[in-house]
Amino acid sequence: MGADVMAADDMRIEEKQEKARAEVSARQRLVAAAARLFCRHGINAVGVDAVVVEAGTAKATLYKAFGSKEKLVEAVLEQEGRHWRDWFLAGLDAGDATPLARLRRIFPLLEEWFAQEHFYGCPFINAVGEHDKGDDRLRNLTLEHKRRVMGRIEALAMQAGFRDPQRLSQQLYLLMDGAIVVAMISRDPAAARLAGDAAERLLKDFS
Repeated sequence: MGADVMAADDMRIEEKQEKARAEVSARQRLVAAAARLFCRHGINAVGVDAVVVEAGTAKATLYKAFGSKEKLVEAVLEQEGRHWRDWFLAGLDAGDATPLARLRRIFPLLEEWFAQEHFYGCPFINAVGEHDKGDDRLRNLTLEHKRRVMGRIEALAMQAGFRDPQRLSQQLYLLMDGAIVVAMISRDPAAARLAGDAAERLLKDFS
């Protein structure tokens, strides 16, 4: 009898674990599907029906996982931001290079990104542009993403010995944002090279 009870308990535990894995998988599929659709078509143009079809889940699954489309949007931005930062910061820090050489990688990396088939601009810029400008929810997510990237650029500027590394990082980030918007509109990766030329003048000014 005791063995039967233990076996039943093991089955219940295994069923719970399997259910939890399925829920995580469905959540991941929903975020991935929403990211593809939101980035290409825009957040407001894509309804939850399109997301669940793309993800191969039920609408009830979406609402159970996120509660609302707004929370799904936040999850997409958090994931997209994390993936982009991992790629970009790894590119800056790859190999054995001086801080100055790493700063000079910023715009070649952006050009590489702009040349990708599925480059649709910055998800954060696009999301803030689409939404109510009085809504701080997405703005705060965007500012947090920006803070993390600028923090690394500022650290490199400090290590390279530039004067006023904070201001330099702010101006470099402004060039980055400008290049992203121009590349999104023009579909021309060369926008990164133009911004890179301006960045070289900034580096000289702050040296």
